[in-house]
Amino acid sequence: DDKAQEVPVPARRHFLLLFDLAFSEPKAIVQARAAAKDLVAEMHASDLAAVATYAASHGTELVLGFTSDRGQIEAAIDSLGLPELADRTTVDPLRLYVEELRQKIHENTVAGEGIREYKKETADKILLEQMEQSMRASESANTEVQKDKITALTRSFTDLARLMRSVNGHKHVVYLSEGYDSSVLLGSKDADLEKDMQDAREKGEVWKVDSQQRFGSADAMNDVEGMLEELRRADCTVQAVDIAGLRGTSGSQALGYERKGGRESLFQMARDTGGELYENFNDLSAAMGKMLERTGVTYVLTIQPETPPDGTYHALKVELRGLPRGARVVHRPGYFAPKPFAQRTRMERMLLTAGQVLAGEEGGQVRMSVMTAAMPAGANAEGTADVPVVVEIDGPSLLHLHQGNDLPAEIYVYALDAKGQVRDYIAQTLTLDMFKVEAKLLQSGLKFYGHLELPPGSYKARVLVRNGRTGFHGLRVAPLEVPSFAGAGPVLLPPFFPQAKGEWLVAREAQRPGHRELPMPFRMGDQPFLPAALPILGVGEARFALLGYNLADEGDLQVRSQVLTADGREMQAGDLSLVSRATGEAGADRLELTFRPPALQPGEYLLRVTVTDAAGKAGTATTPFVVAAAAPAERG
Repeated sequence: DDKAQEVPVPARRHFLLLFDLAFSEPKAIVQARAAAKDLVAEMHASDLAAVATYAASHGTELVLGFTSDRGQIEAAIDSLGLPELADRTTVDPLRLYVEELRQKIHENTVAGEGIREYKKETADKILLEQMEQSMRASESANTEVQKDKITALTRSFTDLARLMRSVNGHKHVVYLSEGYDSSVLLGSKDADLEKDMQDAREKGEVWKVDSQQRFGSADAMNDVEGMLEELRRADCTVQAVDIAGLRGTSGSQALGYERKGGRESLFQMARDTGGELYENFNDLSAAMGKMLERTGVTYVLTIQPETPPDGTYHALKVELRGLPRGARVVHRPGYFAPKPFAQRTRMERMLLTAGQVLAGEEGGQVRMSVMTAAMPAGANAEGTADVPVVVEIDGPSLLHLHQGNDLPAEIYVYALDAKGQVRDYIAQTLTLDMFKVEAKLLQSGLKFYGHLELPPGSYKARVLVRNGRTGFHGLRVAPLEVPSFAGAGPVLLPPFFPQAKGEWLVAREAQRPGHRELPMPFRMGDQPFLPAALPILGVGEARFALLGYNLADEGDLQVRSQVLTADGREMQAGDLSLVSRATGEAGADRLELTFRPPALQPGEYLLRVTVTDAAGKAGTATTPFVVAAAAPAERG
């Protein structure tokens, strides 16, 4: 799984599970939902999936963005038919975490393996009732209304295709639908209908001849062609899955009408985007398995064009020599140059940011430092630890090229486990009044403090900070270990060096529903403080706090320091002294120490502290620090 997460995001398969609630019968959608979950279970560890729906009432809605988190994908699929909860998935602005579907489910839930899940039969019943009410009204409509429904779909899918431009990589749109009746667009080939129209013309009763019913609609066909062109340009391949065979006995007949099939429309969408139509499968899982097999081998070719960031489209041509007989080449027809950030829509910015978090590629224009530390929580924590997160954002880089009286500072922190699952997150936008804070930002920067709630395990905290006006961002990945604490050997948290008061513009996370309110856990004696994410040490003595767990209650503690370069080479050790020891909350030992670094050249180093108790058991903690060219001692 770790290796799978290292595959570059553009090289991974992207599956957009698109459920068509407008042109499908209710029973078929219910069974398609179950089959889609089977598909998720069979995907490769590096695959990404998103979930979207199309309904006549509100068009295409992205329920969950592209993620490797199988649990979140299944929760998003389960949200179909539970709109009163699905509407609340926007708690996460990047749509990588369907939080409410796991935590706020009340009577529609059952407990299972520590994770709450929806009762399948309850969700199915709600979905069936909703769709049946809608279909009773829509299926009895005349040809003109049906044409309008198809036009609405093509326009909504066109908007979806344009949104998909923001996602790097080839997208497989798994279109789960029964399709629309293409005779509305192409005209009817029914012999009896054609004879009736011919008789009407011969009698001079031309008003009885419905030209659209006979010959179709050119305008609607143009809309379809425009939609398919946008999908091709967005590097989207439609893998159309005809779910008509899943409903068993016709649900439309039970509702008092006969629904016409839409195989031709599904075939056209698949064929004209390079995909395939999967039909006549009573077991949809078999169709999904065949699709996974056929899309399993992809060659990724990259180019580095020198094009201005103006959002324009550029065609591509790919030719292969010595192509075996019967083989075919499928490639994207072109690419769009990046659009200026200010010209992107809200959803485009959301997908861009989510993709950057998911990729986890460190860098960017905004410089920052991150500190995390796991602490045992109280008795009602349900097996999770409190994990304070401190983010120090360099002010000048955040303000680069900024114009305007306010600055929207977007801060995202996502904790991913080894399987790529999002276990908790922080997402907050701070609107900063430049008249009040610009001077402090230019002097130092913005310091943000929040916390995650995580069970024991190994994680990576992916922290992205963005200037919401200019689009400049920075991303850091911080390894994060949450120990079990109880029954473990000595556990030390990273050394906490206090920051100089008044040096940073400080902001704290807003209280989040379902999360504990964490009191300030950092103290030096009786005084609370906010630690430095990247301490700056000079030649003088610096005092810091250290929290230790499971140390022997009696006897003296021995402390030792090591100084290492950023690449792990050991340097001369500094002077480390234990000043005091006190017992704090949750059985923690609060240690106060002083450290005088050795003579070091300016640069970044690591301080490793080892504490050995009277029983001979030792714990180790490490933190980075910086030696500045002329760092004043008081900044330690």
